[in-house]
Amino acid sequence: MGTENNKLEYSRIDYTLLFLLFLLFIISLVAVYSASGQYFVNDPYYFVKRQIIWYILGVGIMFSIMFFDYELLENLALPFYFLGISLLFAVHLFGTVRNGSQRWINLGGFLLQPSEFMKIFLLIVLAGVIYKWAKEKHELDNKTPLSVVIKIMAYSLPPFGLILLQPDLGTALVIGAIMVTMIFISGTSWRILTLLAGTIIAGLTTLVYLHNNHIELFSKFIKPHQLERIYGWLSREEYASSYGFQLTEALKGIGSGQVSGRGLLEGVQSQSGRIPEVQTDFIFALIGEEFGFIGATLVISIYFIMIYRLIIIAISCDNPYGTYLVTGVIGLLAFQIFQNIAMTIGLMPITGLALPFMSYGGSALLTNMIAMGIVMSVKFRTKRFMFD
Repeated sequence: MGTENNKLEYSRIDYTLLFLLFLLFIISLVAVYSASGQYFVNDPYYFVKRQIIWYILGVGIMFSIMFFDYELLENLALPFYFLGISLLFAVHLFGTVRNGSQRWINLGGFLLQPSEFMKIFLLIVLAGVIYKWAKEKHELDNKTPLSVVIKIMAYSLPPFGLILLQPDLGTALVIGAIMVTMIFISGTSWRILTLLAGTIIAGLTTLVYLHNNHIELFSKFIKPHQLERIYGWLSREEYASSYGFQLTEALKGIGSGQVSGRGLLEGVQSQSGRIPEVQTDFIFALIGEEFGFIGATLVISIYFIMIYRLIIIAISCDNPYGTYLVTGVIGLLAFQIFQNIAMTIGLMPITGLALPFMSYGGSALLTNMIAMGIVMSVKFRTKRFMFD
């Protein structure tokens, strides 16, 4: 009997996700190793050694969360949320400034980035908001009223604003993506969705008007370096030596990779230091240059399969709260993957977002591993999985 129970428990572990994560980790270590060359000639394993430590810690956290009953998160949502808000305030009071942004808290040499963990705290509390309304109505197929949408926005806007003030537009956009995803999955009417879309379009139109007619007022909303990135994106050739330099060099590198790439450590742009932050925000440019179209396609394919697997887990869950949690994770990861790759190839402005499970860094990787731990917990406790 005990052996059968053990087999049943092991069968609930999502080995497909584990395998996909393993592939991303291997590719990441190779790419991060290649990126170390331009920074640490005497220690080519500088980034790799630290990334391995983050991976080990992240995997441990992921499995710990997997064996934790995700349903208990509903009661912990508000304490986590207000902890995150408190940390964001702490960043503004005594945070560490790097590259013009105040995003980190120095904990004895370890830089903690609260905005990364706020993503998880937010999706947990928003999943609880939707689930609570669904339980009270006892009808999951009812259209979500405007009051619930307003509540979702009320929880989302404070972290969005605090993160935007750091300034960190990329992470603020992720917060916005989580909010939009949760509003959509809540089952609200198309009339409300159209109203929200119209509000966003009106806001963007207002910004364009202010830029063209009242630049002083516009500068209160958009920081100079953010505007420079937009200029570099819209007029890359005109600003190739200034605002558009990073994007221009990234595109040169990806283009020169052609089908099979230049080879490991053979990238001209990535090894010469002409692509700033190649180990973090622009790791995809290194992959495109050194491993070519084949390598880039492999990475994108892994991400597609991962998102597809997450969707399957979400729709197969027998607890709506679990479905909402996994959907929040889908919004979190899908937006970051799209934005990072899109900004690297010039489809979107540069926002400084890391590529999930690939870019070098601690806080972002741990956040994504926590998110995967929640997904694994949901899958582990789904009694009947229709696609297995």
